[in-house]
Amino acid sequence: MEHLHQSFTVQYHYNVFFTSSLFSPENELLNSFLVNLNPAAAIKKILFVIDKGVADAHPGLTTQIKAYFLQHHRTQLVQDMLVIPGGEQVKNDTGYFDQVLEAINTYGIDRHSFVAAIGGGAVLDMVGYAATVAHRGIKHIRIPSTVLSQNDSGVGVKNGINYFNKKNFLGTFSPPVAVFNDEVFLNTLSDRDWRSGIAEAVKVALIKDAGFFEWLETNAVALANRDTAAMNYQIWKCAKLHMEHIRSADPFENGSARPLDFGHWSAHKLEYLTNFEVRHGEAVAMGIALDTVYSNLSGRISAEDARRVINLIQQLGFELTHPLLQVKEGNSPILDGLEEFREHLGGQLTITLLTGLGSGEEVHEIDADILKQAAEILNQQTASIQH
Repeated sequence: MEHLHQSFTVQYHYNVFFTSSLFSPENELLNSFLVNLNPAAAIKKILFVIDKGVADAHPGLTTQIKAYFLQHHRTQLVQDMLVIPGGEQVKNDTGYFDQVLEAINTYGIDRHSFVAAIGGGAVLDMVGYAATVAHRGIKHIRIPSTVLSQNDSGVGVKNGINYFNKKNFLGTFSPPVAVFNDEVFLNTLSDRDWRSGIAEAVKVALIKDAGFFEWLETNAVALANRDTAAMNYQIWKCAKLHMEHIRSADPFENGSARPLDFGHWSAHKLEYLTNFEVRHGEAVAMGIALDTVYSNLSGRISAEDARRVINLIQQLGFELTHPLLQVKEGNSPILDGLEEFREHLGGQLTITLLTGLGSGEEVHEIDADILKQAAEILNQQTASIQH
């Protein structure tokens, strides 16, 4: 018998909105979005899942949300909002994932209703995964509360949780219906969390946009000193570059290339090796430094370009390396990260290295001797700064 063949395309649309005081009663943005997405007469529900760190930093938040939906009542608010811990623990412990599913079930959140997550990237990842698998897909709204989630993870199409001690082992590619970046949430971030997300801006500039890299060099001190205008532009530009990449390349990552994972292969492993005491952005900054020096030692970029990258990372206040990033003889834990990264890619090892400031190329093997040399150079540079 002749075989049957089927092929179809699914279109995805979503907006990233930039605003201030999203839940102020005078701010019509969220209400207008919900009403326009749901013009039918039937009342749809919205369930909020909130990062405990955000709830603690903004003690009036749940009251504010309730007041907002009391005034804008075309969408029915589930009064019992779920507050869960932030950070990587929420992706490591499946109990939190189960809590979100239980709330979806208990409050009758159907495929035409909404699950809104307010928090950092880890909370958005986990809640997005729960929303995607419940009823085969509930409308998910992301309200990122950190620099990292507003300029990178929160505007993308990935959701997931950690499993088998591997980052994002379980997950989906499923865009949110909208992202709302509210600058107010950034005001209460610690200096460490404020800085952490800027690493993703350095990454995307290095592989996509030399002009943006130069802007980061010019504005590094302002960014490190919490200049709001500089941070707002950095977030907008970074989100724009990430979204352009998603549209033009391989949004569901069917191939092995991951240019947006520049600096990440070692970062992911370092996070686990330190039990997540090193923040994601901090690990990415160190991963960028390592891969930049490797790019220079392997003849891809000049020593001057490498120096500019290292300078920027230091100006932003990041550490350049970590003891666990050193490559020793025999079996270094960080080298295991290469194999785990290859497995995560689902094919051959593909690492992005720099060919210039604003451009990169894919390579399929890493020379352990050059990697060891790169790690030693960064270690020596760190030691000389400390003395």
